Amino acid sequence: VQLVESGGGLVQPGGSLRLSCKASGFAFSSYGMRWYRQAPGKGRELVAGITNTGRTTNYADSVKGRFTISRDNAENTVYLQMNSLKPEDTAVYYCHRPLNYWGQGTQVTVSS
Repeated sequence: VQLVESGGGLVQPGGSLRLSCKASGFAFSSYGMRWYRQAPGKGRELVAGITNTGRTTNYADSVKGRFTISRDNAENTVYLQMNSLKPEDTAVYYCHRPLNYWGQGTQVTVSS
């Protein structure tokens, strides 16, 4: 199992970023996927999840209405579209596949 995130970077408050997680080594369309994040000095927090078909999604209250999780099973990729970014969204963002598979993380920094 391999999960490779990309798309992080430095963005101003109010800006947008789109994270990608390219998966390999397993039957991607059979698994729900999640995005987590970890801010400096804090624990890892669930940001969003999506079922294997993409029909059902869920979000942390802190990102509802601003972030959108989606997936392309033909491309073995899960996405996190992040809009209206705030400084408190600054964190390392991780892609996750149950039971305990993680990507290496991608840094998102929201600052003026």
